[in-house]
Amino acid sequence: MPKTIDIAGARALLHTRGELMERGLTERQVRGLVETKTLRKVRRGRYIFADDWNSLWNEGRHLVEVVAAHLNSEGSGLVFWGPSAAVIHALPLYRHAPDVVHVATTDARHGRARAKIRWHNVAVSEIDIIEIDGIMCTTIDRTVLDLARSLKPEAAISAADAALHAYATTGSVHNEDLARQWRERMQDRAERLHGRGIRQARRVIAFADGRAQSPGESVSRLHLSRLGFTNYDIQIHVVGAAGNDYWLDFGFLGARCFGEFDGKDKYVDEVMTRGRTTQEVILAEKRREDDIRGVTGWRTARWGSSDIATVDVFGDRLAAFGIRPPG
Repeated sequence: MPKTIDIAGARALLHTRGELMERGLTERQVRGLVETKTLRKVRRGRYIFADDWNSLWNEGRHLVEVVAAHLNSEGSGLVFWGPSAAVIHALPLYRHAPDVVHVATTDARHGRARAKIRWHNVAVSEIDIIEIDGIMCTTIDRTVLDLARSLKPEAAISAADAALHAYATTGSVHNEDLARQWRERMQDRAERLHGRGIRQARRVIAFADGRAQSPGESVSRLHLSRLGFTNYDIQIHVVGAAGNDYWLDFGFLGARCFGEFDGKDKYVDEVMTRGRTTQEVILAEKRREDDIRGVTGWRTARWGSSDIATVDVFGDRLAAFGIRPPG
């Protein structure tokens, strides 16, 4: 199954005790499945099969937890906040795995976690609340700002890039006018923020780039900035010998080298492989790279998730291809 799911997909993976018993299971068998970890209890009376849970990324797992919390509290007016709102909006949570569900509140439960729900005493106006598929959460703009204030820069920038990409990019076409409108709107909001994390939030919004197509690209951009790179661009368009359109993640002019972030899911995830075998995907990538090198004369450097674990590791990976910051 896909490693990413939407709200409907999360609902479909959840089973109540009654539904499991309708399948023919007894109370004792349900308890046995939980004890053997074949079945995972998400919330009171709601379960997911372990195979389904293990197949999901962190974002999908947390969405299942959020949907379960919503189903168990329908009518209570819960407004999901921060990371929990992010997964409702399908924003990435780069290497961040929430251990509780986050909701906004204005009462004395501030900061408390009960039944794996953490209540945040934060001011959320009506214009910052939206209903998505029956679930109330903060709007995507408000969610990006909250994440920018509270998460590590890598996760915050990944979410901001994804939000801007959804707003200003269609297919491979990036609308810079829409991107500018987004930045102006978000910077205006960031300038009016007070309290903890405002400086990081402002930096994140200023740095956001909707051309980035994955968290790996977003974190690569962040590390390039930290390393002092300035003479590079992203999403470079190249026309192949037979007129094929190619888009390269990065282009380093001084090194005459393209750069590609290669997540392993590109070769194994069924959504990304589109029915092709891993061998077929690798062969297609080789042909693509040969065509690009033939028409441009540029090499292609590739890196994966482990190569962007730290700034130093990433710098060493680039240096192995002769890609170094200026001066």
